Amino acid sequence: MQANIGISWKASQASPNSLFGPIDSAEMRAVINTSLGTGADQADILYMAQRQILTGANDDIDLAGVLTNAFGQVINAAEIVALFVHNKPISGADNTTNLTIGGGTNPVTGLLGGTTPTIGPIRPRGFMLLGNPGATGICPVTAGTGDILRVANSAGGTINYQIAILARSVA
Repeated sequence: MQANIGISWKASQASPNSLFGPIDSAEMRAVINTSLGTGADQADILYMAQRQILTGANDDIDLAGVLTNAFGQVINAAEIVALFVHNKPISGADNTTNLTIGGGTNPVTGLLGGTTPTIGPIRPRGFMLLGNPGATGICPVTAGTGDILRVANSAGGTINYQIAILARSVA
């Protein structure tokens, strides 16, 4: 398995005080390239899906021993390398409610800090991308006590969202 995850931010702006300049432009990039394995710059678990959450409900994703990948194999993650959540369906009308990531029972901690932290709201069409290809990834997954990634939908409508998780089976 190989993965290439990247973000590129390129922007420019012109001074409002002149017709053509001065112009300021800047660019930032971050890329994660991994190969198959369980060490730094490696990953051996991939999960990508569109999932549905009813209005005012939670999607509690068990990363250790319950969730299956595209081939029907059970995922047993020990640490997360990258996480992408997009509050937008693959096709069709945009969502109308916000998402919150984190919290819940037996939550994955470390990617957000604290014991029951959350991030959000992730508004319709918004996204969150976290990643660290280093030896410790972005956070550990501890079976039974720290293996649930909660994605919560606010009240107002059922939504479909996209999620991608890159992980290692050994920390």
